[in-house]
Amino acid sequence: MNPFPNATISGTAIVLAPGHFNPDRAKTAFGLVRGSERFQVLAVIDSKTAGQDAGDIVDSKKRDIPVFGSVNQALEKLELRPEYAVIGITTPGGILPDYLMLEIEQALEAGLDIVNGLHQPLSEIHSLSGKAAERGAAIHDIRKPRPFSELKFWNGSILKVRAPRIAVIGTDCALGKRTTARWLTESCNEKGIRAEMIFTGQTGWMQGHGYGFILDSTPNDFVPGELENAIVCCDQEIKPDVIFLEGQASLRHPAGPCGAEFLCSALARGVILQHAPDRDHFHSMDHLPFQPPSLEEEIELIRLYGSRVLALSLNGGSLEEIDLFQIRDELASKFNLPVICPLEEGVKELFPVVQNFLKKESGGA
Repeated sequence: MNPFPNATISGTAIVLAPGHFNPDRAKTAFGLVRGSERFQVLAVIDSKTAGQDAGDIVDSKKRDIPVFGSVNQALEKLELRPEYAVIGITTPGGILPDYLMLEIEQALEAGLDIVNGLHQPLSEIHSLSGKAAERGAAIHDIRKPRPFSELKFWNGSILKVRAPRIAVIGTDCALGKRTTARWLTESCNEKGIRAEMIFTGQTGWMQGHGYGFILDSTPNDFVPGELENAIVCCDQEIKPDVIFLEGQASLRHPAGPCGAEFLCSALARGVILQHAPDRDHFHSMDHLPFQPPSLEEEIELIRLYGSRVLALSLNGGSLEEIDLFQIRDELASKFNLPVICPLEEGVKELFPVVQNFLKKESGGA
């Protein structure tokens, strides 16, 4: 079995996103509201959107997830008591800010376990670990690096994997790659193709995916091996027809170039390339002279790695829907590729793409 830690954690939860329940800062919270097999999300904590339904904010099929202004308010009003408080936002540098500390302290005071996906380990903050011990609670630092003795080097066992791999990678970070990969996995399973997603970030683990690792808390030398090991375990244990790989950052993101591992180490021969057509700069880098690469260059780079782009997936960002759909149609014509807008129209149009890819991988015409 894939040896990712804390596999037994699951139950009812509230999601902490104080002051930042938005698609830019609360990717984890948005993902958990959209769906999780690990946690039953009872509420979101955010004073700016308190009183609203989190499902409406996320535009999710799931509703009746209220937003409260604080942990204490949630505990007063919820009929079902949460077991966990999950940190649902990212912070600059992964450091714990005061506004989040307040909600964590309230949760620990009430005896809730904390599930922390920040880079900073909360269990090493004495005031928090002490309060947790007093109240019989636990702090689970999901991004805490595992001991070297537990990590795997790449060894070539990927060559024995039967299931073809499709990587969902992007031209930038914060594009929705995990959501696209998750929805593709769900769509395939609903239509009779056995699919599994390999998670590579903390949110994928929090959503309940059974195979993967957290890439940005893994020492670089072990990233290819951990990726390979997750795929091998998945292929051996559940024998899926296709495996989707959750991408991280982008091939040429200056602050975190990432993606070659999916093509070189995981041997993903198919790629769904996610792109934000309205971005002039890399995410959160408006002050720096770095622009996302053109789709022409990225498609060619992926070809040079030995893989091929099967389809494009667009993040509409600030674009009006009518403008986004016009760009979608123009790109489809220009590159002769299927182009989808997952948040606006789902991923159902990619099912024939996956079918054709699997047919070719199996030696069909």
